[in-house]
Amino acid sequence: MTVYNFGSINLDHLYKVHHFVRPGETMASEGYQMQLGGKGANQSIALAKANAPVRHVGAVHLDDKSVLDQLSSIGVDTSLIAQTKTPTGHAIIQLNKEAENAIILFAGANHTLSEEQVDGVIDHIAMNDWVLLQNETNQIDYIVKQAHKKGIPVAFNPAPMDVELTQSLMPFIRLLVVNEVEAMDLMQVATIDAAKELLQQQYPNLAILMTLGSEGVRYLCGEEEVYVPAFKVTPVDTTAAGDTFIGFCLAALMEKTSIEDALARACAASALCVTRLGAAPAIPSKQEVDDFLIEESTSTEHK
Repeated sequence: MTVYNFGSINLDHLYKVHHFVRPGETMASEGYQMQLGGKGANQSIALAKANAPVRHVGAVHLDDKSVLDQLSSIGVDTSLIAQTKTPTGHAIIQLNKEAENAIILFAGANHTLSEEQVDGVIDHIAMNDWVLLQNETNQIDYIVKQAHKKGIPVAFNPAPMDVELTQSLMPFIRLLVVNEVEAMDLMQVATIDAAKELLQQQYPNLAILMTLGSEGVRYLCGEEEVYVPAFKVTPVDTTAAGDTFIGFCLAALMEKTSIEDALARACAASALCVTRLGAAPAIPSKQEVDDFLIEESTSTEHK
């Protein structure tokens, strides 16, 4: 069983700042790093670090072979990543003292996927594999419908949120992953509870993971509902927290782990991630997550 991740690959320019830049303001940064990122690449890395087979489908500039080498070294299959003359996507990230971030995205090569490239991949995916997507590449509608037509389960993380696109694709996906703000935007309501109720009513056959930040995560599927709280840590950078959660959760579900254990493992991975600076470099290994869960279990027993 393999995950085919049609996802973005970015070079992240991370600036540590006292506060987010205001209109008309010029401000010196307190630190700078350039790192591999993009929601797609982050999720592929998280899957690989969780020991799940993952093949990434995307594109980078011809001069950025080092990006492919980095992904390969972590365990991501890069054979389906095209090399183009279009600049690799990138992000400008401001990280403030409260560990919050503000991000500007440039799509670049992430928006050069063609229907021919998609068809060439879909044709070779088995029905027990998964297709994973975010909303940072083009061809989203085409990929989802082609996978659904072949009976391949689709997991969709519609970030950045496009309400109209996401609503149109809900009948064709198996697993939807949204945070609380995205869920409210999607259902056009003002509270998390209202979003939860509408999602359950309107999409009773859809499995939904609703991440709640420091509060944890809810799993919804028809009348079934599971809540798992987040682990308490001191955050340093939340940039890749959601992507880490998705990768580790999907990896656990592929191993037929119970939903409660899969959510707990994903929450642990996300908790470790936010204690570190950066996106891809902050994603923990499976062994680190195992050790963290043992420590938390021991700590709870002695309370």
